[in-house]
Amino acid sequence: MANTKLLEVFWDVAPYVTLSIAGVGTWWRYHYDQFGWTSRSTQIYESRLLSIGSPLFHFGSLVVIMGHVVGLCIPEWVTQDIGMSDHFYHLQALILGVPAGVAALVGIGLLIYRRWRSGPVRLSTSLSDKLMYPVLVCAMVAGMSCTLMGATHYGEVHDYRQNVSVWFRSIFVLDPRGDLMIQAPLYFQVHVTIALALFALWPFTRLVHALSAPVAYLFRPYIVYRSRDAVRSRDAGEKNQLVGSAPRRRGW
Repeated sequence: MANTKLLEVFWDVAPYVTLSIAGVGTWWRYHYDQFGWTSRSTQIYESRLLSIGSPLFHFGSLVVIMGHVVGLCIPEWVTQDIGMSDHFYHLQALILGVPAGVAALVGIGLLIYRRWRSGPVRLSTSLSDKLMYPVLVCAMVAGMSCTLMGATHYGEVHDYRQNVSVWFRSIFVLDPRGDLMIQAPLYFQVHVTIALALFALWPFTRLVHALSAPVAYLFRPYIVYRSRDAVRSRDAGEKNQLVGSAPRRRGW
């Protein structure tokens, strides 16, 4: 009984400790280490493995993140109201989540192998990143196990949307439901614990560059370029003058 109460307190408090560390750490990093706010590109040292591993990891991670947003933020009654059965929900999570998770795992595996294999890349790896990589891989492996277990009969009986998702949403309304989290299967508790550790490490590692993703680039206005073709035009006034350029003047 005492252990259960301690676990409930842990799930009530741990998210806010993690959010505090992540928030203060991100603020500190942005204000006092802007030159370090980067992924520290090492493409100049080795590009072949990077060109394979980086797209696999990043695109796979994007799909995984989208799946987490849907699973944690959208209540179960919403999917039921639109006619989506529990079986179909878990099936589409398996069809989309497993390939994305495998791609992300293969990608991070190639990137870690590249850092170990290439001397210059290995020397450029900070101590915080060396700590981050094992935590990231463990979080991904634990997440894959949750996805695979969710596709089984045991996973359907223990639907995470009835406990983990409700607990997650309760954090942001300042009414944490740690009692629901201790009802979740152990593999979910392990996955979430590792994820909390990863988010606490986030501001102090290369992962911070994800907060500077060029989202605004997708909505920027078109850039108008002047033609560089040398043409004759009645408006140009001089042979081979570029269209749209200012008239030429002598240097004296």
